[in-house]
Amino acid sequence: MLSQFKGSILFTLACLVGAAWYGLHESGSAAGMASVLWIVLVLAVLEVSLSFDNAVVNATVLKDMDAVWQQRFLTWGMVIAVFGMRIVFPLAIVAVAAGLGPVEAVRLSLNNPSAYEKIVSSAHVGIAGFGGAFLALVGLNFFFDGEKDVHWIRWVEEKLALFSHIRAAGIAVLLIALYAITLMLPAEEALTFLIAGTLGIVAFVAVEAVGAVLELREAARGSAVRSGLAGFLYLNVLDASFSFDGVIGAFALSNNMVVIALGLSIGAMFVRSITIMLVRKGTLGEYRYLEHGAFWAILALAVIMLLSARWHIPESVTGLIGAAMIGASLVWSVRHNRKVEHRQRSQAAKKAAATRAAPVRKKAPAKARKKA
Repeated sequence: MLSQFKGSILFTLACLVGAAWYGLHESGSAAGMASVLWIVLVLAVLEVSLSFDNAVVNATVLKDMDAVWQQRFLTWGMVIAVFGMRIVFPLAIVAVAAGLGPVEAVRLSLNNPSAYEKIVSSAHVGIAGFGGAFLALVGLNFFFDGEKDVHWIRWVEEKLALFSHIRAAGIAVLLIALYAITLMLPAEEALTFLIAGTLGIVAFVAVEAVGAVLELREAARGSAVRSGLAGFLYLNVLDASFSFDGVIGAFALSNNMVVIALGLSIGAMFVRSITIMLVRKGTLGEYRYLEHGAFWAILALAVIMLLSARWHIPESVTGLIGAAMIGASLVWSVRHNRKVEHRQRSQAAKKAAATRAAPVRKKAPAKARKKA
């Protein structure tokens, strides 16, 4: 198991060294350096706790990809996750919202962290609409599946599977939810939220379309769905959607771009390693309902993100709900495995008892067999 986290550990050490140097350089004291290190570590733990369900969902897609694309997701995808979502994305928000160029946005983040935080936080309504819509479709797409024969919360999931017979049912449900939330928002925010949610739907459909096109091209080779580029794109968009709440929530601890980037990057790297471990250890196959728990956590996160456009919901609540969903599915999976194991032992014991109780037919003497 340690080998799966070797890269994450080395990356963490490098980030902590960078955080120590930055803290000492900015504050000029050991106390300031210790404060920066502490915030970086807390941000890393926060990112892992918020994104564990992301790791499980990623693993469900990654298990159908070959080793080459799995490695590319861990390397190239890591660059996108760290550099793109934790650094470029907040700077892009500031640049667009404040009408600044890239260099000015970087200067603002370094020289005026409070203004930088205010601008990024002001974009929360649009982020909630886009990320919530995309994640909602990911979750609904899993449960609106008539071919899924394994159900965890059976009385709910069996009924949700019936929606598979209705085309675009997930999009219809989501559009109704988006409209209902806009009624609770001021006019300007309502328009921003609705446009962002619509773009989230478009992004999901676009990723699915890329997957369908590549699937047709790979059909002749017998390749699995989302086994290559399509899966890589899908996973990175999914990872980006999960990152929104972590990036925004990080400002509760620090408004320094460097500190936030270092802490969230460590967490993102460990989430990648957890994903790879789940795939290579076959954990999803071993625990029957773990995948279901992750997708319930995704739906919960999507609802929370959508509602956060109107009400502030602490990140701790988001993390606890996701952890509770996955923990419960894990417990149910263990119970299922024990029942199956007990049933197999009982059947084996009955078979052994029947074998011992069966009469033993004695062989006839050799002479008698010859006469016969």
